[in-house]
Order: sequence, then C-alpha cells, then structure tokens
Amino acid sequence: MRYISTRGNAAVLDFEGATLAGLAGDGGLYVPEAWPSFTRDAIAELAGLSYVETAVRVMAPFVAGSLSEDELRDLCSAAYGRFAHDAVTPLVQIDQRHWLLELFHGPTLAFKDVALQLLGQLFERFLSGTDRHLTIIGATSGDTGSAAIDAVAGRKGIDIFMLHPAGRVSDVQRRQMTTVLAPNVHNIAIDGDFDTAQALVKAMFNDRDFAGRFTLSAVNSINWARLMAQVVYYFYAAARLGAPERTVAFSVPTGNFGDVFAGHVAARMGLPIARLLVATNVNDILHRALSSGDYSSASVTPTATPSMDIQVSSNFERLLFDVGGRDGAALAGQMAGFEASKAMRLTNAQTQGAAGLFASASVDGEAMAQAMRWASERAGQVIDPHTAIALSAARELELDPTIPVVTLATAHPAKFPDAVERATGVRPALPARIGDLFEREERFDSVAATFEAVSGYVAERAVAP
Repeated sequence: MRYISTRGNAAVLDFEGATLAGLAGDGGLYVPEAWPSFTRDAIAELAGLSYVETAVRVMAPFVAGSLSEDELRDLCSAAYGRFAHDAVTPLVQIDQRHWLLELFHGPTLAFKDVALQLLGQLFERFLSGTDRHLTIIGATSGDTGSAAIDAVAGRKGIDIFMLHPAGRVSDVQRRQMTTVLAPNVHNIAIDGDFDTAQALVKAMFNDRDFAGRFTLSAVNSINWARLMAQVVYYFYAAARLGAPERTVAFSVPTGNFGDVFAGHVAARMGLPIARLLVATNVNDILHRALSSGDYSSASVTPTATPSMDIQVSSNFERLLFDVGGRDGAALAGQMAGFEASKAMRLTNAQTQGAAGLFASASVDGEAMAQAMRWASERAGQVIDPHTAIALSAARELELDPTIPVVTLATAHPAKFPDAVERATGVRPALPARIGDLFEREERFDSVAATFEAVSGYVAERAVAP
C-alpha cells in the first residue's frame, strides 16, 4: 500500500513512513493511493469474529508491505487487551431503530483510545531496533490528549508535547492529561482555543528550520493510522446488524471530521452504509459546508461539548480530495486560499460527491439536553453531551424506518459530569479504575499561544536525532 498527499507534492510513502511522518511535507494529509475493496462475502464473514480479528481483516490491506497479518494481530491484541469490555466497542439497543456504539471502554474513557492505543504500539514497533527518537506534537480539544499520552507514556524513544486550550476542556479531560507524570510527557496549556492550538501544531510541522531539527510525528487525526483504526468499528457494528444484507446508517458527533471520515473509508471499501450523519453543535462549519457548500470559519463559541468547539476541521481536506477528483494541485490551491481568508466555497464536484453519503445537522444546547433526558428516561442510558448531539440528530434523520441508525457514543458520561447532571439529574461516577483521578498530582506548563513561545518550549525539551 502506497500513501499520497492530498496536496500532491510530497513523497509517496509506505504505511510505516506515513505513520511516522503524520503530516505530509507539502502541508497535506496522507491517504491511500487506492481504496481496498471488500466483497459481500468478506463482509459477511466478519459477523462471528472478535474485535481483534475484525481489525486484522479490515486493516491488513492498509499495512501491506510494512506489517504481516501476524504482526498486526499481535499489535491489536496488545492495544485492545486494555479495554474494560471484551467486545471492545459493544452495541447497545435503545429503541426499535436506534443503537449506541460504545467507544469509551478504553483506558481514558473516550473513542480516541480505539485508535491511539494501536498507534502507540505502531510507534514502538517501527522504532524498535533503531536509534531514532520521535517527537510527537499534538493539539487536543479534550480527548485526544489524554488518549495519546496514555498510549505513549514511558515508551522508549518517544517524547510527546500536547497543547490544550486552557479552561476549555473539562476537569476530567484535563486531569487525565496532566496527572501523567512520565518524564517523556509534556503538557502545554495555551491561552487560546483548539483551532489556535491546531494551527500552532501545523505551523511547527511546516516550519523547515524547526521541523528539520527533530523527527516529528503526529497523534492528531491528521495521522492516517488513527483513521485506519477507526474504520474497524464501522465494519464491526454493521456486521452485527446484518451487513452486507442490511444497510446501516451512522450518526457521528463531529468536530475535526476524523471519526466520520473513517465511515467514508468503510463505505469506499464496500460496507453498505445508507447515510453518514455529521452532527455538529452550534460551531457548525461542517453543517454549513455539507448543506450549502459554505466552508467559512467563524469565531468559536464555547459549549458543553468542548471536543466539538472547532471551526477548522483538518480532516475535511481528505474528503474534499477524495470526492473532488483526487486532484492534489487543485486542492492545494483551494486550501491555500482557505488558510489565507478562512473562507471558501466547495466545488460542484465536492458538493455532489459528498451528497450521496453524507447528511448533516447542527444541534443546540437545549436539543442536546433533551436527548440526554430521553436516553435516560426511555432507555436507561446515561450518555455524554457529545453523544447526545449525535443522538438528537439521529432521531430527526429522515430515512427508511427499517434501516438501523447507530449513534457513536464517543465518551463516557463521567468525563462531563456537570452537563450530564444538569440535563438528567444523575451525576455519573468515574469507573473504579480511575476513581482517584482528582487526588492525583497535576503537572503542566502555561505557554503563550504564539509560534515563538510554543516552538521554543518544545525545542528546549525535545531530543534531536
């Protein structure tokens, strides 16, 4: 499998190279040169497999040439052996049509664990036996940071620098990052929003003087390996609901577009998906883009769903590339215009290419709270605010009523106890395995949200090759 940049002017890499690079050298994102194709029989065979075996079947084409199936199986077994549920991502029925896909049984209680536990294993595997030292730089709106830190804390040959927007993540999310005191973990609180943090990360990757001094890699969903791992649970869920004989729809709470793009990849591979519903909060750039072609950034409004408080969705570039003709040069020009003006119109090809699979909705705080109350009162399910955004959108989706709709439950409700309690009257408790979180020592540094300050902080602490 070969990987190419969405902007068409970076080295073509194998899976190992794309995983270690993260961001392409031309500022684009790596995607497979061609999508693997699964037959209906191959999809049907997934129904009786464990999560690990499903992961090996789904991901094997993407790692071909870099890992054998046995090596991939060993990595998946190690990654998913830490999950608290044997099914890894279990399905829960909430009424005759709607299901929850619980993605929060990993060590940091969020869907990011599904990908990042594997990514940590991949980093260690590819660095093993070499003298290379990897400097991971990431930005988080809440869950990526804790999941990435947990995945690489204490691993040899890796340092991780994680930027989070001060005061804009929940107390649980912050503490899951800042109480990890491993010497290779560096938490950075910046005085800005997530988009500012993400822009600083991209600037460090794109600055030749800075990037040339270190071996940089990414754990954000700009890293292809993360999205690859997320493709698996679409297959896992759909196979259990009758695929390929039955089509399935998915509703995805969306900020940076990585999780829902993984669904697009599954559909490209042959999984019969009726609809991918992109559910946003009031920071609705993706809803505007998909419904009217207007991809224009506005100011970020802080909400009870901080992981979705985003106005620049980096993975959307992958979709625009894939549905717009895979013309890297044209997309590079389009993205340069957006980066300069923070506004652009989707082309007709991009709009029409997305319309066949994607629908979108913007959900406000009251509708979110209503969805949490409905799930609690009618189905006995306490859900987090992000999941509630997607469930609210799913219940309004106009679709053949015989098609099951799976809402991705992306975080444990205990990560957002105040919002859940306000909506339902129930204050969810942390699972016993992290029940002492608020008694642990915190460690982080506050850094000005400028390139000079953040890059200087990293340069003082990172290990040059």
